[in-house]
Formats: sequence, C-alpha cells, structure tokens
Amino acid sequence: MIKILKYSFYDLMRSRWSYVYLAFYMLLGFVLLFLNSDLSKATITLMNIIVVLTPMIGTIFGIMYFYNSREFTELLLSQPVKRSTIFLGQYLGLSLSLSMSLIIGLGIPFLMYGITQSDAVGNFITLLASGTFLTFIFVALSLNIGLGNSNKIKGFGYAILMWLFFAVIYDGLFMISLIVFGDYPLDKFALGASLFNPIDLSRIMILLKLEISALLGYTGALFQKFFGTNLGILISVGVLLLWIFIPVMLMLRKSLRKDF
Repeated sequence: MIKILKYSFYDLMRSRWSYVYLAFYMLLGFVLLFLNSDLSKATITLMNIIVVLTPMIGTIFGIMYFYNSREFTELLLSQPVKRSTIFLGQYLGLSLSLSMSLIIGLGIPFLMYGITQSDAVGNFITLLASGTFLTFIFVALSLNIGLGNSNKIKGFGYAILMWLFFAVIYDGLFMISLIVFGDYPLDKFALGASLFNPIDLSRIMILLKLEISALLGYTGALFQKFFGTNLGILISVGVLLLWIFIPVMLMLRKSLRKDF
C-alpha cells in the first residue's frame, strides 16, 4: 500500500492543478492579511471560505482522479495486489496531497505575518485541522460515488449534488425545520442534526474556538454549552473521524464487489 500511496501522492504533486490549488490558498492568505493585518479577523474571514471551498475541491479532485486513473487502476488490479490495498493507497495519496497544499498554501503567508507569536495561533491550527478533516471526508465520499457510477457524467453530477447538499441544501432544510417546529423544544434535535453534516460541525468547532458563538444567538449558547466542553470537543472530533472511517470502509467494500 505504501508504494501505491507514494505513487498517487507524487503523481498528484507533479500535477499543475496541485500547484494551482496551493497558489490559490497562498494568494488568498496574502490578500486577506494585506487587507486586514489583524490575524484573528483574517482567520474568521478565512473560515467562511475554508468550510465551503475545501469540501468542493476534495469532491472535484476525488471524482476526477478516480475516472482519470481508471486504466491505471485496472492495470494494478491485474497484478497480485489486494483491491483494498490499491484503493486505500490511492485515497490516502490523494487526501494527503490536497491537505499538504492547503496547509502549506495558508501556512506560508500566516507564518510570514508572525502567526506563531500571536494569540490566534490556536485558532489557525483549528482552522487547518478542520480543512484537513473535510478534505479526507469529501475525497472518500467522492470515491464512493465514482465506484458506484461507471458513467462519468452521472458520477460528476452526483458528486456536485452531494457537495451542494452538505454545503447549502442541508442548512436550508435545517432552518425550515426549526421554523416549522419552533413551538417544540429542539435543543437535542439541533445538536443531533449538526453531527450529521461535517461542514456544519467543522464550522461550529471553529466558531467556538474563536469565541464568537454569541453571533449564533440561542443556538450558539446551546452549542457553547455542549461543544465548548472537553467532552463536546472529543465527541465532535470523534464524529469527524467517523465521517472519515465509515466512507472509507464503504469504499473498500464497494471496491471488492466492483466489476472492472
């Protein structure tokens, strides 16, 4: 698996799109810090971009890589190598390369502006960790979609729809349910619903770390009461790990049944 991981990683690192992705975040970091020298405010602005853009990039790169490397994957499958080893190595190589582009692209401008000597260093690390979690999650989800659809057009369509659901549609449905059932106690429902969307969960973790949950009103106070505790943080990190583990297990299961 290590050899396949290395090949996938170096193959993606040689791709110009990886450098475009890295350069985009680097330019974004420099622009934000140029317009606002306050590292804490720049981190808040960056949060709104990371929690939406990172899942989208992970989804697009994941589905593109699956279809573009299909012939190479079929070649590997003809060798005495386990299917789980092949797909797990490709998944880790893709996820690690995208995560490195994110971390290096944002890390360089913020390090140059002295983030390590600022009180916002913890917030910045939380932001990068959330972006990394989302990358691993949505790459796994997109690979599942690719394994389930041999048609490229359908695969791309389902992948984009999946990202739209978690990024936009889910929040809309959640808000509608809160309005419709506003007369009922929805504390547990709000907490539970946030766990079923990795983007919302990552956003909540960053907002609580930045200590601006008051902007969310009553809901923010509720999340602060639960997610602001050590137990809440452990549960939220555990749920994000489950969001990685379950899609990866489904991906490996599909790969064993897939007829190439």
